[in-house]
Parts: sequence; structure tokens; C-alpha cells
Amino acid sequence: MHIFFDLDGTLTDPKIGITKSVAFALSRLGYPVPELDDLTWVIGPALIDSFERLGVSNPEQALALYRERYTDVGLLENSVYSGIPEVLTALTGAGFSASVATAKPHVYARRITAHFGLSRFFAHEFGPELDGTRNDKGDLLAYALETTGIKASDSIMVGDRIHDINAARAVGMRCVGVTWGYGPSAETDLSDFQCASPKELPAVIGQAFNS
Repeated sequence: MHIFFDLDGTLTDPKIGITKSVAFALSRLGYPVPELDDLTWVIGPALIDSFERLGVSNPEQALALYRERYTDVGLLENSVYSGIPEVLTALTGAGFSASVATAKPHVYARRITAHFGLSRFFAHEFGPELDGTRNDKGDLLAYALETTGIKASDSIMVGDRIHDINAARAVGMRCVGVTWGYGPSAETDLSDFQCASPKELPAVIGQAFNS
């Protein structure tokens, strides 16, 4: 049995690095900069889409400016949610295999998981290319299944946003929605199973696989 984990808002809390880097890009382009707490909705979706939603006329330019700060500073303005290493230890110790499936480009995701000592838990780490290839999370999960040979019926997606839920549904995979991240309840309520804290995750995942 295989578990695909979202990264931002599921394994780590990236709020400071992502929101400050979005604010940096907006400021450099002369756009109004919202309060950081009003930018948490950008955590999860592809950032090119978030810059479009923010009304930026050239989202690709904004993304390049975002990466200018994020690559050097913002990437590690981040923290692992309490209990996550213990959960990953328990799950892999119980015989589950695990991978990361994130909307963050995999070159960044790998740096984050390595820095925080999480990479040892994952057989694979999937994310889009920097050029936007596989920005759609459904495409990303389909690619992950094709690459690994893992069956959707033997897998579960764990994430905090509607993009995780929709991606899982697109490939025929069940989804656990976690409520400690940045997805509103209107999103996580749509998941097949819900989990309110990391310590409950092994039991919820066991329930999902046995249902």
C-alpha cells in the first residue's frame, strides 16, 4: 500500500516563505501588497494561477520574481508540523511505502525534505518542472502512477487542498483531507476521509485502506 503526501500545508508549514515571496513579487511589480495573513490561500495551488487570480498582468514575470526571493531565502522559511516525523516513522515501520506529490517544483521540494530530514521516508518525490510541466496535480499523480507502476487502487493521497482531492479523484485514488493546513473546511469536507491532527493520521489511513 502506498501513500502520496502533499508537502505544503500537510507535512510542512510554508506560510512565511511563500507569502513573503509573493509579497516581494507584487511589490517589485508595483501592485498593492495584501497582509500576509490574507495571502495564505496561495499555499497549495500552482503559483502561476495564484498570480493570475491576484490580477497580475504578467504572471510569468511575477513567478520569476517570486523565485528570486524564494530560492535563496523563502524556501527554508518553513517548519515541519509537530508530530509529522513520528507519523512517517510509524507508517513506514508498519509497511506502508510513501512518496511526495506536491504542486511545488520538485527541485524545491527535494531541498526542503532533505533539509528537514524527511527525504529518508520517501521512495519518490514528485512535483512539476520549473517550466510548468505537470502543474495540474491530476496530471502529476497520473505521471507518478505511470512512473512507479503503483496502482491507484492500492494508493491514497493525503493533502489539505481541493487540488489534492480533485487530483486523487481524477486518477481513481482515495483521498484523506487534513484540516491543519490551509484548505478551508469547504474543501476538506469533500475528501473521502478527514483527519484533524497528525497523531490521528495512521489510524485514518488504516481506515481508508480497509474501507
